[in-house]
Amino acid sequence: MNLFAACALGLFCLSLSAFAADAPTKKEKLRHVVAFKFKDTATPEKITEVEKAFRALKTKIPVIVSIEAGTNISRENFDKGFTHAFIVTFNSEKDRDTYLVHAEHKSFVELALPSVADVFVIDFWGKQ
Repeated sequence: MNLFAACALGLFCLSLSAFAADAPTKKEKLRHVVAFKFKDTATPEKITEVEKAFRALKTKIPVIVSIEAGTNISRENFDKGFTHAFIVTFNSEKDRDTYLVHAEHKSFVELALPSVADVFVIDFWGKQ
């Protein structure tokens, strides 16, 4: 093997190991975190309707592994007005992408948006 081939092979192996470090393992799940800041005009009944509709997506979109939800109880005062959080778990980015364009998700967005002042979304691979 010449020097060029050896260097190329080394770089290839190094890039594969770097990619593998960021690639999800079978134990890891994709977490899709959504936080809502509701408008001052959103009634408690409307907020409850939005919460229930979000939780119901689990029964309507088969690629969802689980949904956890709750309201902010932090004492740190860094919430920036966001009061409600949802963690949607998927097995893959493909499943998350299926969820994002699913008719039931789009219908939920139409229901929620008139009451939502702001939304924060972040996705990450859960690692232990």
